[in-house]
Amino acid sequence: MIVANATSCSSIYGGNLPTTPWTVNHQGKGPAWSNSLFEDNAEFGMGMRLTLDKQQEFASELLSQCSDIVGEELAHDLLNADQSSERGIRDQRERVAMLKERLQVADSRESRVRNLLSVADALVRKSVWIIGGDGWAYDIGFGGLDHVLASGRNVNILVLDTEVYSNTGGQASKSTSRGAVAKFAAQGKGMPKKDLGLLAMAYGNVYVAQIAMGANDQQTLRAFLEAEAYDGPSLIISYSHCIAHGIEMSKGMQQQKLAVQTGYWPLYRFNPELHAEGKNPLVLDSKEPTVPLEKFEYNETRFRMLLQSNEERAESLMKLAQQDVRERWNHYHELASELEPKVDGVTPTTQGDGKTPH
Repeated sequence: MIVANATSCSSIYGGNLPTTPWTVNHQGKGPAWSNSLFEDNAEFGMGMRLTLDKQQEFASELLSQCSDIVGEELAHDLLNADQSSERGIRDQRERVAMLKERLQVADSRESRVRNLLSVADALVRKSVWIIGGDGWAYDIGFGGLDHVLASGRNVNILVLDTEVYSNTGGQASKSTSRGAVAKFAAQGKGMPKKDLGLLAMAYGNVYVAQIAMGANDQQTLRAFLEAEAYDGPSLIISYSHCIAHGIEMSKGMQQQKLAVQTGYWPLYRFNPELHAEGKNPLVLDSKEPTVPLEKFEYNETRFRMLLQSNEERAESLMKLAQQDVRERWNHYHELASELEPKVDGVTPTTQGDGKTPH
């Protein structure tokens, strides 16, 4: 795993030397981490992916040229290895170790031997993760993020969405929800939140998931596994409770669950591979809202403080926000419930078991 981390809360606790959460396993292997500027992290991670792809391509070319030195069988296994699983990657690492041993006893005067030895590790698949907050992804770095999503390259993007510029003092971002009070939105933000997931889904070839670990940890795990397995760009938007929300942080997971129950934060996964199988790529993982939005929002100071300072505006924005929730849910439900493609010009109305398609 190779991580490109935008300057944000995650880069602060990620690079808080001399301690760090980025560690190694018992074999001494672990992620490589680097911190970029706030505005260009997507491009920073994209550069990592392009470099790794070129190194892998170069290593493969050299290996083909050195097959007479390292052995035809080993060269074939290295070039055709299935690295879609942990076991496959582990087996490939063992082959690369064997490759290095054979190269080290070969004639080092040959440039092809020296060059292959220098890039042999590139034959092991690398996973690139681009990580940052909503200020970066929705706002100041969105142009770069959109460029990377449109590239089709195999990168994974994790957005830790606190719905505010947390690290720089609590300014409103395009992720800030309607009615929330923040710097530059002292009277409560009047516009609804930007739907980053829907924008990404419009490309059709981007894996997209919206998760909230406190509401559904199983769905969270599944989203990460699917994103990692998808050979293309993936985007995971994670609800991240924050001290700027004005909550008791020890109850953050309960608040995440309430966000999902009210429809404030719908859970879904959009997997383009399902479309290739003739299935609807969008799966809604949360149920229809059953709790009024105010039960969630008025647990948090960022919404409640407007009620105290301007009750009329707070009530007006709450009605609009509740409408936002309903319209967003209806839209996602409609997208997830579309019928199977037409067959000979006829749209099927039932599945083989006689049930209406979901």
